[in-house]
Amino acid sequence: MAGHGESKTAVIAAVVGNLAIAIAKFVAAAITGSSAMIAEGIHSLVDTGNGGLLLFGLKQAATPADEEHPFGYGKALYFWSLIVAMSIFGVGGGMSVYEGITHLQHPSPLENPLWNYVVLGVSLLIEGTSFTIALRQFNAARGATRPLAFIRNSKDPSLYTVVLEDSAAMIGLIVAFLGVFFGHLLENPYFDGGASIIIGLLLMSVAWILGSETKGLLLGESADAATLARIREAVESDRAVERAGEILTMYMGPSELVVNLGVQFKSTLSAEEIHDAIHRIEDAVAAKQPECTRVYIEVESLPTAPRS
Repeated sequence: MAGHGESKTAVIAAVVGNLAIAIAKFVAAAITGSSAMIAEGIHSLVDTGNGGLLLFGLKQAATPADEEHPFGYGKALYFWSLIVAMSIFGVGGGMSVYEGITHLQHPSPLENPLWNYVVLGVSLLIEGTSFTIALRQFNAARGATRPLAFIRNSKDPSLYTVVLEDSAAMIGLIVAFLGVFFGHLLENPYFDGGASIIIGLLLMSVAWILGSETKGLLLGESADAATLARIREAVESDRAVERAGEILTMYMGPSELVVNLGVQFKSTLSAEEIHDAIHRIEDAVAAKQPECTRVYIEVESLPTAPRS
């Protein structure tokens, strides 16, 4: 799993790139009157703000635990990731669709489309650089795991949010280019408005994916089957353990897993030996899974033998 440092690198690169792109797109839209360029400007401006929200979430998530939040502030990142998804859906997608519909209702011919091509080309270069950085961090984090499977199982939404945003941005740039090109070539302004609507629907689709994934994290996702198996192995390998019972886990942040497990100890052990075994098990679980920051063990009774 990638640490916050790797995630922050990708987010900062995206913020800087999107801010520069947003300014250029709005300038081009003002000169040419392109609806697709306005939609793209909104898209980049929203992505800039979203990057800032993710950075704020990463900072809050690193706040140490206190009396008010004894399990820490790790879930702050999940909250702000949900706000980002809502922003992409409502502000980015909604405004782009609205702009496109307005342009279809009141079409106007493009002026000086060359500016659009220049800005779209420069934007593609900048966006491509940001996307390359984010994708490199994303691939390093997922290893051999398939991208969609990694997104479903990842507990750090900041990294794949940037990848999805940048992917949508790259596709949006192509759609905007086609809308401007065919609108100018065929002297039909409806292509421009249609491109704006497509960009908005694209953003809404990305927002839906992000919102769905973040919802599960906020509700409290458990560790996957492989992690649970490693925890059980660490517990049952201790010489004092008869068997491990139910294992309950919940992620409180990207690298903070709370573990509550029942353990049946051998009946011949004294209270002091059980106490020592509990500490050994806690250390063994943490060594096996470093993200297990809090391990709570409940001593379970051995089943009584049936009377003859």
